[in-house]
Amino acid sequence: MSLYRNSAWFLKGLTEFTRSAFLSASKSFVEKDLEASLAGRGTIHMVCRNKDKAEEARAELVKETGNKEVFVHILDLSETKKVWEFAEGFKRKYKTLNVLINNAGAILSEREVNTEGLEKSFATNVLGVYILTKSLIPLLEKSPDPRVITVSSGGMLVQKLRTGNLQSERGRFDGTMVYAQHKRQQVVMTEQLAKTHTNIHFAVMHPGWVDTPAVANAMPDFHRSMKESLRAPEQGADTVVWLSVSEAAVKNPSGRFYQDRKMVSAHLPLAWTRCSALEEQKLVSLLEDMAKTFQPH
Repeated sequence: MSLYRNSAWFLKGLTEFTRSAFLSASKSFVEKDLEASLAGRGTIHMVCRNKDKAEEARAELVKETGNKEVFVHILDLSETKKVWEFAEGFKRKYKTLNVLINNAGAILSEREVNTEGLEKSFATNVLGVYILTKSLIPLLEKSPDPRVITVSSGGMLVQKLRTGNLQSERGRFDGTMVYAQHKRQQVVMTEQLAKTHTNIHFAVMHPGWVDTPAVANAMPDFHRSMKESLRAPEQGADTVVWLSVSEAAVKNPSGRFYQDRKMVSAHLPLAWTRCSALEEQKLVSLLEDMAKTFQPH
């Protein structure tokens, strides 16, 4: 799904609500797709890594919707200290934020380490998401009807939470499986944050298998065999929009996993993927300790 299409769908949902939404967008979502012609009045903050593509997407979005309240922020979520610095600056500049959508993600074919010594996909998919969410919680709490939606993946359904190898330092690096583990960690993170920040509605969702460059590049065999069955971009975006603006969504318990606008189990029937509450709490504790290491003073 394109960055343009993704943002346009959020604007469509925000039309009647005049809300402020913060969307972190992954590289694979930055591509041309101009099929939609939607109007919106909400404020969108697009957080992207590629400035040129982001600005191009913004221009197309403004042209198609007439909404000029679309702002581009350049940030690489794999650079942990910069995530902290960005979030603190955002809070100083903006006084309201109704919706945070964690959508950025990375699937790497080989293990890479950033300048801070962190494995890049973990820094992007997990630690960066944790820091961004935690640091923006005070701003969300000041806003009416605050919501946090994290875009996970059905791949996490075959992963049990592992906290002993967060940096993928041991064993063979399989980028697809590492990504799926990160998506399981996002589910656990959402559940735990919902318990400690009860005035914010947290949700994590699977968009279904959508025909995107990320799927094609990471799983080429799967993409070739399933291409005719993959979802269109707007189908994948639908539940995110619904979770962002629907009154029905916040009537459900916070911290739950969704697909197609419905709460579903985060585990397959008879699955071996469940873990103890202590292990789930351990993940958040480890993330908190790691996050503090990179927090500017």
